[in-house]
Amino acid sequence: MINRYEDSPEFVENSELLERITRIAAVHDISCLGRCALTVIIPVLSAMGVQTVPLPTALLSTHTGGFENMFFEDLTRHMREITAHWKSIDADFDAIYSGFLGSAEQIDMLVEFRRDFAYKNDGKKTLIAVDPVMGDDGELYSTYDKALMLGMSRLCLGADLITPNLTEACFLTETKYPTHFMQDAEAEEFAGELLAELSKRFGCGKAVITGIDAMGDDGKKRIVTAALDSAAESKPVFFAVPHLDRAYPGTGDVFASVLLGKMLSGEDFSVSVADACDFVCRSTAFSQKYATPIRDGLIIEPCLKLLWN
Repeated sequence: MINRYEDSPEFVENSELLERITRIAAVHDISCLGRCALTVIIPVLSAMGVQTVPLPTALLSTHTGGFENMFFEDLTRHMREITAHWKSIDADFDAIYSGFLGSAEQIDMLVEFRRDFAYKNDGKKTLIAVDPVMGDDGELYSTYDKALMLGMSRLCLGADLITPNLTEACFLTETKYPTHFMQDAEAEEFAGELLAELSKRFGCGKAVITGIDAMGDDGKKRIVTAALDSAAESKPVFFAVPHLDRAYPGTGDVFASVLLGKMLSGEDFSVSVADACDFVCRSTAFSQKYATPIRDGLIIEPCLKLLWN
């Protein structure tokens, strides 16, 4: 018999057991094809050492961008059944991270879910992160209506972290969406005002706005991310990466997941934002090497090793 583990350390005694690893509830859809929502959230956070427990809001054959005649199934009823079971077994989570919702009814359900799981079993508060997935390029997604948009505003109230893209930040603050590439100074001023309004309206501790098109004095296009930690009473910070030709769906899900994973590991907020920007930039550059359709999303699989602790 070959003992492959003869040099392994001894198993620990029960008295030496560590606490469980970080665990979050991810309230997002399952878009089977296209690399977005849970199909990227789970691998990204798993690579960062976070147990990701999915609470699917909807089941789609593909995501909503670049595909036609997709299959869509609202999972509200099943969400209630799942959360009722979790409650009965005293499940708890370090964070509740929500994104795309399948119906307005899910707003009330998620508010209730966040109330039921607001604290962990050890009494510590559960972090609430909201990625208000509603639209892009100045337009709402085809599955969204006014009720869902207003409901998403309710979910942002009192969240610890919100991560809208520029389109969503404009909808949430009733601000006109800029259709042009802003100069760096203009982009920073505009984003700073949006962040201040988001903080004022929703009382969120930390807010990040992604996907801001800007242009430097050198004439080169870039994508700016703006972040504000209102709890620390700090000024906004801005991060710029090169503007690449391809805009992949699911990029926001990847960004928010890396950001949340870094924060839950204890990393400084501004460093977490910078790391999330860096991973998205690297994954985008890597994806451009392949001839796959843009609608297939970021090719993150070979890039996940960059997130290993």
